[in-house]
Amino acid sequence: MTSPDRILPDTPENRELSENVHPAGWVNPEPTECYNLVVIGAGTAGLICAAGAAGLGAKVALIERHLMGGDCLNVGCVPSKGVIRAARALHDARNSSEFGVLGGKDLGFDFGAAMERMRRLRADISHHDSARRFRDELGIDVFIGQGSFSGPATIEVAGQTLRFKKAAVCAGARAAAPPIPGLEEAGYLTNETVFSLTELPTRLAVIGAGPVGCELAQSFARFGSRVSLIELGPHILGREDGDAAEILHDAFVREGIDLQLGVKILGVDSSGNDRVLHLERDGKLLDVRVDAILAGVGRAPNLDGLGLEKAGIKFDGSGVKVSDTLQTSNPNVYAAGDVCSPYKFTHTADAMARILITNALFMGRQKTSALTIPWCTYTDPEIAHVGMYEQDAKERGIGVTTFTVRLSDIDRAVLDGETEGFARVHLRKGTDVILGATIVARHAGEMINEFSLAITNGLGLSAIGKTIHPYPTQAEVVKRLADAYNRTRLTPFVKNLLAGWLKWQRW
Repeated sequence: MTSPDRILPDTPENRELSENVHPAGWVNPEPTECYNLVVIGAGTAGLICAAGAAGLGAKVALIERHLMGGDCLNVGCVPSKGVIRAARALHDARNSSEFGVLGGKDLGFDFGAAMERMRRLRADISHHDSARRFRDELGIDVFIGQGSFSGPATIEVAGQTLRFKKAAVCAGARAAAPPIPGLEEAGYLTNETVFSLTELPTRLAVIGAGPVGCELAQSFARFGSRVSLIELGPHILGREDGDAAEILHDAFVREGIDLQLGVKILGVDSSGNDRVLHLERDGKLLDVRVDAILAGVGRAPNLDGLGLEKAGIKFDGSGVKVSDTLQTSNPNVYAAGDVCSPYKFTHTADAMARILITNALFMGRQKTSALTIPWCTYTDPEIAHVGMYEQDAKERGIGVTTFTVRLSDIDRAVLDGETEGFARVHLRKGTDVILGATIVARHAGEMINEFSLAITNGLGLSAIGKTIHPYPTQAEVVKRLADAYNRTRLTPFVKNLLAGWLKWQRW
């Protein structure tokens, strides 16, 4: 992405996308006298705030300076999952000889066609987030331009002043590159530019082995790039369950990814068409030569130009400061999404926006601390988690009982050839109360929802055990965890008691 009205590469799909999310020649409406809600930022949080409030009868203004749909649609969830799907299709086709599929490693691949498919599908999806839909179908005043507070109850945009009763700051966040000497001069990609590629880099360095770095490293390796994944910490996905990360680590090694873990990047130089990363590990120096560098580390809140000081809104380097009810230091201004949350997920922004509507417009007191937030890293296999990790519970002084079932014990996983992974649940010791769960499986993101539902609604693992699951499915692994728990309830005393009863029945 370069300028607000130009999305690269210049293709029919991207021109369609641009016309939806930042239409050329857009004319801002005349502001109404006062709005119930003015929303700054048309990413996930902003769109949900605006659409939800308007649907409940509020007069709403929505301001976006760049692209409607925000990061998720344009440079995040949507394009990344399109790329991941193409990489998975190629990997499956080349590694399906056991299923009788011929061709294997010799199958061809067209990177340009895969990226064109992603751009086409992104453009199709963008209609839902388009400026015209929000104006014409939802009745929202859509302003294209930089929104900036001019006072505690006014916002200026493109020379116009909008008065509000309540406002929502949903400005999102952007990619932040690490402060590595020479990186800026050498040039690098982020999630905001990598999806504009039309040619596959022969050699690619990915800085950061968090979720974004791991997802894109695996995808480009499967496309055929020689990928070096560089991480300061000793492990990939350092915040995840150690056993889960180890499974993915082994998969990366098998797929030929060069894992440079526990290293410090001393600097980056350019040498002809090469970028050279100078690394240090345990006092030893090594160089990695690549054609392109992708920085997959860190996010910074979009605070520039908002004029927060003029509205008395407190903020710091991590974003806008909000209470548990999403209220800022200005009681008439709230915030939601990546601009104020440590959980920078689209689904979290969605949930926060719904809380914001209730609290800002209807005097609600809903709290973000009550949210149960799952997440998923969309590698292959996927790693999904919700609730506490075992270490979290122990640090809070909570006794934990943990159950694990391997996918290799699940018939459908065996038949699918997808036995790499497990499901794990942490219970409050002596009870069936679910503290947290992790699933490693090809479709773990689809499977974690059962645990999220249970935790949110106070259902114990026994409730899952009572629920009939279709056979054969990989999701049966969740029920197997409940079976494992139920077996622990059959103590020797209870077993002897039942045996005595059954013996008496035979008399």
